[in-house]
Parts: sequence; C-alpha cells; structure tokens
Amino acid sequence: MGKHRRAGSKNAAIPSERITRAIFLIRGQKVMLDTDLAALYGVDTGALNRAVRRNRGRFPDDFMFQLSSQETERLRCQIGISRWGGRRYQPYAFTEQGVAMLSSVLHSERAVRVNIEIMRAFVQLRQMLSSHADLARKLEALENKYDAQFKVVFDAIRELMTPPEPPRRRIGFVSDD
Repeated sequence: MGKHRRAGSKNAAIPSERITRAIFLIRGQKVMLDTDLAALYGVDTGALNRAVRRNRGRFPDDFMFQLSSQETERLRCQIGISRWGGRRYQPYAFTEQGVAMLSSVLHSERAVRVNIEIMRAFVQLRQMLSSHADLARKLEALENKYDAQFKVVFDAIRELMTPPEPPRRRIGFVSDD
C-alpha cells in the first residue's frame, strides 16, 4: 500500500487560506505574527524567536518589528481573541522580507516548504490588491465620465421642474384700450 498523508502529518500541504488569514496590515505593512509563523513551521514560538535573536543581523527593522502594547490590544480586538497564552512580551511581526529570511534561519524541510507557500500567498495578495485598485480607478473614471454626461440631463430636468414665473400684474389704473 502507498503512503497516505494525514491532515496532521509533517508533510501535509498548508492551505493557502490559512496563510492569508494570518497576514495582517500593521503600520502600513503586510505582516505575519511570530505565533502564526511558529504554528505554520511546526515549532514553538519561543524556539522561532530564539533562532531570530541568534541571527538578529539578518532581521533589520524593515524585516521584523515588535508590536506595541496598543497595537497588540487592537489586534486582539480585531481577531476576537481574548489573550495569546499569557505571553510576557509583545509579539513580533515579520514583513514579507522577514518571512523570506526565516528560511535561512530555520533549517528544516518543512520550513522551506512553508516559506514557499507563504511567498505565494503574499504574491497572490499583492495581485488581488492590484486588481482591486485597477477596478476602483476604472469605476471612478466611469463615474466622472457619466456625471459629466448626465449633468446636462439633470440641468434640463431641474429647469423643467422649476415653476414658470407668474406674469406680472400692472398696478394702477388700467384702460380698456
């Protein structure tokens, strides 16, 4: 019999929806949190962060940053989670470049496979955002075009809706001539 992959197996594929749900917009950047990344890589969050600390030079501020307590609280409210397992420190957020750098820090086949899937998810997200931006621009152009065309129609309708001025009656003596 051939080998079958179980859902909990180390070699099981990671659904792209799971990855895209773990991408957040923080400080104007698309990021993934250390807890989500650790779960995807199949390692403890502490182990992931220790590997990052041992290689801190590979993670400049534009690759990784620590959330403020206010950002963490906002994120908890947004996600609907009451707390993250009693962490003693604020979570770390990894940008797309930071996630790519993690593959050089975590030395496992799973880390490589997960990184590939995460990079695909970031690319897919970028493409979706780009297509939405294009659609928004086209819609705005249509609105501007049709607003200008219909302005004439609306002006004509308003003119028709305006009651005519009543004829002025002369005041004073009127002759029958």
